[in-house]
Amino acid sequence: MGKQLEQGDIDALFAAAGANVATHATADGDSIPPERYNFSRAGQISNEQMRAISTVNDLFARNLMHTLGAWLRTPLRVKLVAGEQLPFKEFLERLSIHTFVCSLRLEPLGAVGLLELELAISSPIVDVLLGGAGKAWPVRELTDIEEAILTSVVQLTVQELNLAWQSVGLEFVFEKRETEAAVARMMTPGEKTLCVSFEVRMPEAQGVLNLCLPAVVLNAILRRLISEGDRPRRRSKEAHMRIRELLGQMKIGTLLQFPQMRLRASEVATLVPGTVLRLPLPRTSAAELRVGNLHLGRAHPVRTGEHRGAQLEGEIDRDEISGHLAHALGQQADEATMSVN
Repeated sequence: MGKQLEQGDIDALFAAAGANVATHATADGDSIPPERYNFSRAGQISNEQMRAISTVNDLFARNLMHTLGAWLRTPLRVKLVAGEQLPFKEFLERLSIHTFVCSLRLEPLGAVGLLELELAISSPIVDVLLGGAGKAWPVRELTDIEEAILTSVVQLTVQELNLAWQSVGLEFVFEKRETEAAVARMMTPGEKTLCVSFEVRMPEAQGVLNLCLPAVVLNAILRRLISEGDRPRRRSKEAHMRIRELLGQMKIGTLLQFPQMRLRASEVATLVPGTVLRLPLPRTSAAELRVGNLHLGRAHPVRTGEHRGAQLEGEIDRDEISGHLAHALGQQADEATMSVN
C-alpha cells in the first residue's frame, strides 16, 4: 500500500516544484534567476540598433548635403545631431507653431512616419530658389507657391532617404503636407517613436530637419540592418582593377603659389594695368606646390617646351603623397556625385 501524504508533505512538494521553475540550470551548473518581461519596453530600440541607425543617417546627411547643395547652388551643411526614442506626445510638444510637416508611408511595413522641416531653414531655401540670397523671413504661414516649392525640396529629401535605407528594403513614400490636427491623429500619444534630428546650415540661416518613425514597426528592419552591417563585404579582383582604372583617369587641380607675405595696403590700392609690384621675396625662394588644394611640398616653376611644370625641392614621402591624393580624389568623387545627382 502506497504511502499517504500528509498536508506538510504536499506543501513541500509544491514548494520544491516552484523552486525548480524559478531557477534555470546553466551548462556550468550555476542557477540564473528568470527575468520579468516588461510589456512597456515592447518596441524598445537597443543600443546596437541605435548605432546602426546612426550609420545610415550619417550617410543620408552626407548625401543630402551634396545633392541639395548642388541643386540650390549655395553652400549647405547637413549634420546628424541626435537620435532618440521618445513617446509621440513628446514629439508633438516639440513642434513649432508654424512648421512644414509631411507624412511618409513606410513600405513594406504599411506604417506612417513624419518629416518636419522648420520654417527657420525652409524660408531661406525658398528664397534661394526664387532668386534671392537665402535670407530668413519672419515666421509666417507659407503661400501656395512657397509650399509647392518646399514640397519639391522635401521630395528630393525623401529620395535621399530611400537611397540610404534601400539596403534593408525600407522605402519612404511622400504623401502630403499635414495640418497640426492631422499630425496629432497619426499615432497614439503614448506610442514609442524614433526621432532623428539633423542640423541644416546655410550661409545666413540654420534650422532643424526632424524625422519621426514608429519604433515598434522598425524592429524587423533594424535586425536586418544589423545583419547587413555585420556581413563582410568582398570585392572581386575585377572590381578592384576597375576602381583603380577609374581613379587613374580622374584629374586633380595642381598649382604653384607664393607663400604668405605682407604687403602695404597703399601699394595694392594703387595697382593699375602695367604696374610692377615688388614682392618681399628673394628670387631663389621656392613656391608651394598644392595638389587638390592641399600642400604637397616646395617647388620651383620651370618650363619644358610649351608646357609649364614644377621642379620639386627635396624628396617627398610616398605615404604622404598617397594620403594627399586620396583626400583630393575623395573631394573629386564628392563633386562627381553632386554633378550626377
